[in-house]
Amino acid sequence: MAETLMATGADTMNSPATLQRSGHPATARASGGHAAPRSAAPATTAADDAPGIGSVTFEHVGKVYRAPAGDVHALQDIDVAIPAGGIFGIIGRSGAGKSSLLRTINRLESPTSGRVLVDGRDIARLDQRNLVALRRRIGMVFQHFNLLSAKTVWDNVALPLRVAGVPGAEIDRRVEELLALVGLEGKRRAYPGQLSGGQKQRVGIARALVHRPEILLCDEATSALDPETTQSILALLRDINRRFGLTIVLITHEMRVIRDICDHVLVLEAGRIAELGPVWQVFGNPRHPATRALLQPLQAGLPEDLARLLQLQPPAHGASEQLIELHYTGGDTGAEGSAPELATIVAALGGRARLLQAGVDRIQGHTQGRLLLAARFAGSGISAEALATLALSQPPKVLGYVPADD
Repeated sequence: MAETLMATGADTMNSPATLQRSGHPATARASGGHAAPRSAAPATTAADDAPGIGSVTFEHVGKVYRAPAGDVHALQDIDVAIPAGGIFGIIGRSGAGKSSLLRTINRLESPTSGRVLVDGRDIARLDQRNLVALRRRIGMVFQHFNLLSAKTVWDNVALPLRVAGVPGAEIDRRVEELLALVGLEGKRRAYPGQLSGGQKQRVGIARALVHRPEILLCDEATSALDPETTQSILALLRDINRRFGLTIVLITHEMRVIRDICDHVLVLEAGRIAELGPVWQVFGNPRHPATRALLQPLQAGLPEDLARLLQLQPPAHGASEQLIELHYTGGDTGAEGSAPELATIVAALGGRARLLQAGVDRIQGHTQGRLLLAARFAGSGISAEALATLALSQPPKVLGYVPADD
């Protein structure tokens, strides 16, 4: 059965809802009442309760592309259950299999082996009519927007509804609400060539929501955008998820995107699962080399001026300070789960410690990051073993010595 998001296996773990009526485009499918926004369901084993509306399960999915130069194994034994209502990230380097996996959810790609289940139903068994219905329940946002340049913003959003034969009055109402949702009320008659990249992506998001989907797939939806615009698009996606409770599955090569929006993350490497788990846990204690490489741009290295001065042994002449690195991984208990208490740290180091560099973040309620301290001791300083007994962080490191800054 599929691995769950909270699985503890070493090789995987760190090893909608209907849309509510709210004056926005999505009206509840159930008649009467207002559906509450859905939050991510707790992960369970695949054999437990019936899957929620908007759930996705990969059961030992493999994908092989036939090529003259030889078969390409894009996916191998992907076994993951995505609960309904959350934001699930899939990340990996180029060629890791992200797009292939995402496109199996709406059967734009068919797996060579294994099964893909949406709401507990094997989508490979769907006939053409039911496949069309499935794809209307799954919206998709693309990296390069895929807008029709000769049509206005209004027409780009309305097109899927016209193809589906939705009455004109309903099209008008739904497009109006969608443009208000994405903040483009004043751009309805503009053409794509008159829009910024962020505005084009907002049109793409509005178009993806026209059929009131249960699942929204985002294929590198922010990769073509600048950092400020990326943040605005991520904020819009978070708002859509919280307001309407639909499941969002996104692929990206940027760990910043995963950190800023996702609940859980799957790291792919060469078509296989490298790591799987809550974002805070994968970020705080990455175990696979691929994950550590993807996280490297977010992690501060030793400042260049200190690296030039660093010595492994205290200098024979002159005062020196010991460089100490403290890590916080966000665990639930002990020092690794606590926020750094500066007064306690300074007291434990004898009252002569300076903070040189800090990078501390808060992810899903867990404190993570790194502190770089300079502490002055008599003699050769504190050993790594003695530092560990102080339980100031997990794991602490003694990097070496630098001349004292007197």
